Amino acid sequence: MTGPDVAWGVGAFTLKPAARFFARVHHHGADRIPAHGGVVLALNHLSWFDVAGFGSVVPRTVWYLAKAEAHQVPVLGQIMRTFGSFAVRRGESDRDAVRLMKEVVREGRVLGLFVEGTRQKSGVPGRAQAGAGMIAVQEEVPVVPGAIHGSQSWCLGNFQPVTVAFGEPVRFGGLPRNGRGYREASVEIEARIRRLWEFAVDLHQLGRPRVAIPPRG
Repeated sequence: MTGPDVAWGVGAFTLKPAARFFARVHHHGADRIPAHGGVVLALNHLSWFDVAGFGSVVPRTVWYLAKAEAHQVPVLGQIMRTFGSFAVRRGESDRDAVRLMKEVVREGRVLGLFVEGTRQKSGVPGRAQAGAGMIAVQEEVPVVPGAIHGSQSWCLGNFQPVTVAFGEPVRFGGLPRNGRGYREASVEIEARIRRLWEFAVDLHQLGRPRVAIPPRG
């Protein structure tokens, strides 16, 4: 068991319940995440709370990829590293980050990627970058799309409700291992995240019923 596994194990009884309580997190489709083996969680990104929001409902340890600047923040950076987060230099070809991403899924672990590369301040999912599709195509592992809604309004003192939804795993083994294949995978991932996000928005408008089945594809 690695250090992050231990941290997530402790967090299951401390941080996860706290995140679910203070954000009144409802989640749908978390059982679609494979219980074993390498997998990419392809996620949208609206707020700094998203790491906790998704992490509070995923049943496995998630190795998040985060921007290098966040790792340099005192205290926060150390917490992120303790929970298995690793850094990427935005806007550059970071070979070390790509190598680490591949290692995570090759070791049968869960790789968490915020596919837009940065927070979407509009509150609406943005364009998916090629990272998740590239790892899925090259390493032949499934992608589970996930969407979050409500976190864009959440902050300390304003505990707005948050909804998280996951789609069915999708594989891209038939696509070529080149830029065209990565782009095709990214387009499909982006579309699936968008449908999940729209599902979450609709749930909020309906008063957030607890029983609801998110889109499969």
